Amino acid sequence: MTIRVTFRPDKLQPPVIQSPLPRETAQNLTPVNEPVGIGKVRKNNPSSLEKEKDKDKVAEILDELEAFIGLVTVKRLIRELQAYVEIQKRRTREKLIAEPLVLHMIFRGNPGTGKTTVARLVGRLFKEMGVLQKGHVIECERADLVGEYIGHTAQKTREQLKKALGGVLFIDEAYSLARGGEKDFGKEAIDALVKAMEDNKDNLVLILAGYRQEMEFFLQSNPGLRSRFPIHIDFPDYTLDELLAIGKSMLKSRQYELSPEGSDTLRFHLLSLINTHPYAGNARLVRNLVEKTVRKQAVRLFQKPSSSREELIQILPVDITLEDL
Repeated sequence: MTIRVTFRPDKLQPPVIQSPLPRETAQNLTPVNEPVGIGKVRKNNPSSLEKEKDKDKVAEILDELEAFIGLVTVKRLIRELQAYVEIQKRRTREKLIAEPLVLHMIFRGNPGTGKTTVARLVGRLFKEMGVLQKGHVIECERADLVGEYIGHTAQKTREQLKKALGGVLFIDEAYSLARGGEKDFGKEAIDALVKAMEDNKDNLVLILAGYRQEMEFFLQSNPGLRSRFPIHIDFPDYTLDELLAIGKSMLKSRQYELSPEGSDTLRFHLLSLINTHPYAGNARLVRNLVEKTVRKQAVRLFQKPSSSREELIQILPVDITLEDL
């Protein structure tokens, strides 16, 4: 080890003796120009500020859920899931026995009752809670999973699963995978999905959606399926008041407004739909009615050489019709 001795100009002052630090000590020093551990600390031990931001994002997503019209049961179950996940994480930190986070779900309900919308929200929620890495949602159906020859189905299914890793794989009308019986390639897709659920249980949430009765038949077609989906959420049809509120909300978002008589007319037509249409209790049908109403109002106003701001905003009874809906 080399020792450096420097003599000062003033001979009355003692010389300066410098020796290098031991190798181990030198390695532990942090260079002056390197920021002190902000990024590294956050990776393994998030700061309180980061934790607060995550909580704020979770709160925003739950507020968005609460803003949905109806879906009272669905909202309650999603909040239960949030509480369940959070408490299991706390138990793990305290080295207590924690339940495994098996979060695969069955969504049962008619078309247009909010299943896809809630699936997207679940993906975002689980990302902010640290359950999923990405939280994106891959939406697919039978045609995206089932191939035309032996071996093709497993390949197509694996491709969709690969896209969904770190997020949610949402399969609409999932019961169609079991419609063809034992010789149908849909069974091959189911087997591939079941295997992926085991292999990627920490990095994938699978949501199967469809009509209530058909999904029950689907779960009975494979004895091992039901136990792999511990969370079942039923999406009820919307009530008349909820459908009316959805219609008004859609019009408001487009900067339209129902006249009092228009509101009564919309209620009357929605009641007629509920009594005659098998799947009238959903938001999709209301959206179609709203879009048709806006077009009818446009045709009415186009007949005039000019229109006031109020006329451009207001929806009258004559604009609302079920014809060709």
